[in-house]
Amino acid sequence: MVNVIVILEIDPARVDEFLEVILHNAAESVKEPGCTRFEVNRQADQPNLFALSEQYVDQAALEAHTRTPHFALWKEKSATGFVTKRWAVKGPLLA
Repeated sequence: MVNVIVILEIDPARVDEFLEVILHNAAESVKEPGCTRFEVNRQADQPNLFALSEQYVDQAALEAHTRTPHFALWKEKSATGFVTKRWAVKGPLLA
């Protein structure tokens, strides 16, 4: 298993735009045969802070995810600047 944890700070004025794109990406991602989880979480006391929790059966499945149309749309839209800060951890499940 390969996990991806991403923390995103979003421009507060563009949260609705972000949500439209990321919720579409999440819904399509879990349809991929190699994706076992794609969750979007929102910080209760900071509504422009989000955590993505993804899980793929292996590295090949993660790489296949990055070649999908919904991932391409995410990359295109997120490049417009609604993400103001980003942290990510990608790697094997240890425990």
